[in-house]
Amino acid sequence: MSFPTPDTLYPVTFPDGTVHKGNVFLSAAIDHPNWEIGDYTYASDFDPPAEPQDWAGRLAPYLFSISQDRIIIGKFGQIADSVRFITDGANHAREGFSTFPFAIHDPTRFVDYPKTLRPGRDIRIGHDVWIGAGARVMAGAKIGNGVIIGAGSVVSGDVPDYAVVAGNRATVQRMRFDADTIAALNRVAWWDWDITRILANEAAIVGRDLRALLAQI
Repeated sequence: MSFPTPDTLYPVTFPDGTVHKGNVFLSAAIDHPNWEIGDYTYASDFDPPAEPQDWAGRLAPYLFSISQDRIIIGKFGQIADSVRFITDGANHAREGFSTFPFAIHDPTRFVDYPKTLRPGRDIRIGHDVWIGAGARVMAGAKIGNGVIIGAGSVVSGDVPDYAVVAGNRATVQRMRFDADTIAALNRVAWWDWDITRILANEAAIVGRDLRALLAQI
């Protein structure tokens, strides 16, 4: 069975041999000091950037190389079309009488402007997280393993492992599994296995065979 390596830029090839350029493994596409991306995490876009290096700006338009915050995503993430990460670089100072960012319009003050804002808050996303189309993930969000985020959701704060969240502001709609199963899945941590072992156990992973997975540890 052929499976792309995590450094493959375009991991989807159709049966006719056509490479699908609207789907990328992000660790192969993004080279940015403020991004940390796990293996096999992909993003999709119906109108993909022309150049691979532009995926960073497409997904997180306010995350600059001088930013104080980071985006940290685990392995096997699934990021749908039009998802955006709204980092603290999008914020304006709110303590004064006006929120207008005068300094960014003055080249001599532009670089120092981020220092006038509160310290940047990292966005942290666990393993095997599915982010639905058009979702917005806000600065400081901490999203657990196995979370499903509904299309168009605005996510902030902490999201527990294996929750399904939706809405603006996104709230937990239900838990995917009971507490014992969630604890067992985190103990199994199949996403840390090598890809050969994962593929050998694919049926158990996608087929909800916890007993078979526990037998592997």
